[in-house]
Formats: sequence, structure tokens, C-alpha cells
Amino acid sequence: MVKRDNAIKDIVELNDLEEILRKCEICRVGMVDVDTPYVLAMNFGYDDQTIWLHCAKEGKKVDILKRNNKVCLEFDADHKLFARHEHVACSWRFAYRSVLIHGHALFVDDYDEKIKGLNIFMKNYTDKDFEYSKPSVDNILIIKIPVESITGRSFEY
Repeated sequence: MVKRDNAIKDIVELNDLEEILRKCEICRVGMVDVDTPYVLAMNFGYDDQTIWLHCAKEGKKVDILKRNNKVCLEFDADHKLFARHEHVACSWRFAYRSVLIHGHALFVDDYDEKIKGLNIFMKNYTDKDFEYSKPSVDNILIIKIPVESITGRSFEY
């Protein structure tokens, strides 16, 4: 059994977890392709305990999610390199805060809901409002992931 490092702390307050999500620029989406794990880094939007992703309508991730829509998303922020003892290689570490979300990926077909997802996505990065052409909206896939469980940890914070 591995001893848990006292520097690792659970983060349980939703406000604290959402603060970490707001600091993240990408997430890692984990899924299962038959019996093989598959993980991709993706941009995302977050609002009201829902993750929003967008991508092409075709591709490996879409094929996987059609077969098995269970996902695990990982987010991490506030990375800081430090050493407990500067001249001891194994004492160097990264402080960080991270969030794990589990849920089911849902493909959004409704045009207005796709616009909602795009707006949440774009607000996550630009804090601006946009207008979208119908062909652009029709040619992308919006994936909505309602949060089923959310946990967080910090290391050396």
C-alpha cells in the first residue's frame, strides 16, 4: 500500500472546484474504445455543472462515444515547480490543483442548444459575444456532458 502524502488535500466545495475549472485552458477527455483507454486534450466550456465540447462531426472520438458515451474529464491548474532540497533531484515537485469529472457525453442536435453551447464555450476563453452562421453551426458537433460526479485535489497548496 502506498502511503498518502500529507501534502495532498481533497477539494470538496463546488465554488473551489469551479475556480479551478475557470483557470484551465484545456481538459483531458478519457473514454474507452472497446477495451482500450483513449484520452484527448480538448478545449471546453463550463456552466451550470455542464461541460461543453465542440469538434468535427466525424472522427475517432465520435465513433468511440457513439459506442460508449461514459467519460472522465481531467483538469489541472496552478502548476508551480519547487524543490524541498534544491540539490536533491527526487525532491523536486510540482504543486497543482486538479479536478476530475465523470459523466455521459450527449450529442446535441437542437440548433438553439448548439448555439447555447458555443456561447458558453466562447465565453470561457474570450468573455465576448459572437454570432454564428447557420452553415458553421450545422457543420460542427457539440457535445454536452452534465456533471454526474466532481472531485478535486490539491498538492502542496
